[in-house]
Amino acid sequence: MPVFWQGMLVNLQLLLGLLSIGLAIGILVAIIEVYAPRPLAAVASGYEWFFRGIPEIVLLFLFYFGLTRAGWAVSPFMAAVLALGARSSAYQSQIFRGALSSIPAGQMMAARSLGMGRVAAIGRIILPQALRLSIPPWSNEFSAVLKDTTLAYSIGVVDVLRQARYMSVRTPAVSLTAFIVVALMFLVLTYAGNWMLGLLEARVRVPGLEGRARREMRFSWSRMWRRVRWRRF
Repeated sequence: MPVFWQGMLVNLQLLLGLLSIGLAIGILVAIIEVYAPRPLAAVASGYEWFFRGIPEIVLLFLFYFGLTRAGWAVSPFMAAVLALGARSSAYQSQIFRGALSSIPAGQMMAARSLGMGRVAAIGRIILPQALRLSIPPWSNEFSAVLKDTTLAYSIGVVDVLRQARYMSVRTPAVSLTAFIVVALMFLVLTYAGNWMLGLLEARVRVPGLEGRARREMRFSWSRMWRRVRWRRF
């Protein structure tokens, strides 16, 4: 078990790094898509479509071998954080975009009428509400990227999956047991993380506002999905 926990610590460090990158860039991309002029919004949409359309494993190879070929020596760990963080930011941007779109436009107008600038109104009025509404869908992103950290195995990161592989090579008789232990560890961490996010959601809930806001959020997501289907058609 000490070997497994040593490997899982690497996965948790990957998770923290990629979620931090995804959260920061995802919020920025969402704000640009919703509030920025059309040229900037188009650039943000292009970023989001690019990183959502490429498989994680391909992004890992592109970042690791591409940055090395370009003369930037990056470790496998850093390449995994950057690649998975960029992909997570694309998905998180759509979570925050739906939340921002669900906030009634009258709140922006009210903030501007009180003398707030556009940036101050977004940062102090709109964004805090959007972040609160984003917690339930963001928990799905947390569950997905936690398991995606095992893909870093493919570029040489010594995570819990690679430790299990080493153990199975040294002692083939315990191969199945080793991978079952890894599966159980991820199962526990996934549900523990979702439980803590559930507590956070209950902590920041505003009685009387959540129902309407979530209906607006679902409507904005369904409208966006209809647009995607129409564009494909």
